[in-house]
Amino acid sequence: MLPVIALIGRPNVGKSTLFNRLTRSRDALVADYPGLTRDRQYGFGKMGAIPYLVIDTGGVAGGEVGIEEAMVEQTVRALQEADAAIIMVDGRSGLTAADEHVAMLARKHAGKTWLAVNKAEGLDSAIASSEFHGLGLGEPIAMSAAHGDRVSALIDDVLSDFHAGDTQEEVDDDEELRIAVVGRPNVGKSTLANRLLGEERLVVFDQPGTTRDSVAVPFERNDRRYLLIDTAGIRRKSRVHEAIEKFSIIKALQAIEQAQVVVAVLDAQEGVTEQDVSLLGLVLERGRALVVVINKWDGLSAYERKRIRDELDRRLPFLGFAERMTISALHGTAVGDVLPAVERAFRAATRDLSTTELTRELESAVMEHPPPMVRGRRIRLRYAHQGGRNPPVIVIHGNQTARLPEAYRRYLINRFRKAFKLKGTPVRLSFKTSDNPFKGRRNKLTPRQERSRKRLMRRVKK
Repeated sequence: MLPVIALIGRPNVGKSTLFNRLTRSRDALVADYPGLTRDRQYGFGKMGAIPYLVIDTGGVAGGEVGIEEAMVEQTVRALQEADAAIIMVDGRSGLTAADEHVAMLARKHAGKTWLAVNKAEGLDSAIASSEFHGLGLGEPIAMSAAHGDRVSALIDDVLSDFHAGDTQEEVDDDEELRIAVVGRPNVGKSTLANRLLGEERLVVFDQPGTTRDSVAVPFERNDRRYLLIDTAGIRRKSRVHEAIEKFSIIKALQAIEQAQVVVAVLDAQEGVTEQDVSLLGLVLERGRALVVVINKWDGLSAYERKRIRDELDRRLPFLGFAERMTISALHGTAVGDVLPAVERAFRAATRDLSTTELTRELESAVMEHPPPMVRGRRIRLRYAHQGGRNPPVIVIHGNQTARLPEAYRRYLINRFRKAFKLKGTPVRLSFKTSDNPFKGRRNKLTPRQERSRKRLMRRVKK
């Protein structure tokens, strides 16, 4: 499981600046959930050998009335979700009453804490940190989120108890297939999971989950082993009484990171919400194979079904690669089609692609629709080969590839997806520009040309 780091502090101490620096090392993936998290942001990052999750919280000013009460509640939740907390203070402003209030919250609700004295660039570290010892949060670390000073050292210290091998388990293709079931509360995740596990001839047993109550349950079907990760917690049918399941974004992010295929469950009766869009965008950015399941489809009129399909096309255009399924987890309608769709997505994500076939398809695509001209020169794409699996990465070599328009990149992705039947998985392109063999070389002149050049230069001087 990825370690989780929470950033807390009073307003304007540089939490978001540090958040952006920590997540930029992995292309700044931020999931914001309006209406649910209020000023909490979640991001993946990697600085060194160990990847992690970061939670950015809103500033706590010291009061607990009105909106400030909500901010304090969100900060407490972040501390409870996190494995480690970085409490940030401003080294230039000095210690304030708000800092003491934040420190009190950290001592009460956090596990391991680190005290970061931000904005210390150009200051003596000992002097900048001296007055913060009284917070009782350990040795203060003077740093600068804006300039990156001592940020790596801070994160190395925070992650010192974790190991790179702890964050990701390597599993061969012929071993169990890891499936994460994610979605908003009360969309039917656990009902779907129990349906999948409740079929005849399944071998099921409970396995202890993490401290955040995600549950991983191994099962078998047709001699194929699976590991189902339910972010709401899989319960026996006799014990499912909650109308609304407890939801944790951290559970979903951890499950996505563990999984090879993600089953995203949407509620047909509520439509596509902002939370759905954010979560699905997160799955796409992590490169996971995906099956989109629209639950509670039974009982909808023909008009409502068309409206939902149109809404999916309008709000989720970036998920055109994913297979969509309409089911009723409660009644079991079409649930039997979910695992075959998962298998198709996994096979597409892990398929081996021939260099010869990739290059042939690239040449065909370029011939039918050539790349545009850039500064009077045509962009040339020469050959392609596979650079990775799950998701498939296709490396294309050519010249001026950095100037290739985004629309043409999408065109190539669609060509490769159609040609190689890569349904259910994102496809990533990586471009390599060939070096100009004449770059930096002067044309060599003959002796006669050199004499003519010198005579011309003398005339110009006169």
